[in-house]
Amino acid sequence: METTSSASNIPSKMKAWVYAHHGKPVDVLKLDLDVAVPQLTEDQVLIKVVAAGLNPVDFKRMLGMFIGADSPLPTVPGYDVAGVVLKVGSQVKTLKEGDEVLGADLAIDYTKDNFEDLPEKFDVVYDAVGQSERAVKAVKEGGQVVTIEPMKALTAPAFRFILTSSGAMLERLNPFLENGKVKPVIDPRGTFPFSQTPEAFSYLETGRVTGKIVLHPIP
Repeated sequence: METTSSASNIPSKMKAWVYAHHGKPVDVLKLDLDVAVPQLTEDQVLIKVVAAGLNPVDFKRMLGMFIGADSPLPTVPGYDVAGVVLKVGSQVKTLKEGDEVLGADLAIDYTKDNFEDLPEKFDVVYDAVGQSERAVKAVKEGGQVVTIEPMKALTAPAFRFILTSSGAMLERLNPFLENGKVKPVIDPRGTFPFSQTPEAFSYLETGRVTGKIVLHPIP
């Protein structure tokens, strides 16, 4: 049974998918019904997650690709969420309790075209699937490839970087979501229930996802 804090009626425990060692998501993810709700610092907000989107970096973390810069184990995967603010730290000025928050010139259908063999070459290729070796073949001389995949034995000069979450950037994007200029694309398979999180990750690992995978509802 969940216990609650008397001050704000926020549960002290929550359900979460957790992994304690590295491996394939379907093998290492375990549902824990007794995970401590994170303690809030002065510059943070506590969110009740309503829906979560899976990100390729999530299963790459589980596979151990970012050991040097990753969270200590056991840990809860996930970066992309939408939910409601339950509590705010004393230094937070732009959000309040009850707020709802968010955590190319040519599109090519890779199931029909070998994009690296197209006669037209590109200045920039954004690889959001993990096909870096093919993407390098599709750029012009002096072009650039941005990929989520660790670069392998390539002769082209490259550098690696890790993105961090930016509330300011999400705030700038929010008006475009609200007026419909930016429309989220959900994978045709739709949403997965929270109980099927490992199966959702297995689908993400195939590299054939054509939109965001969403976990909803979150109990």
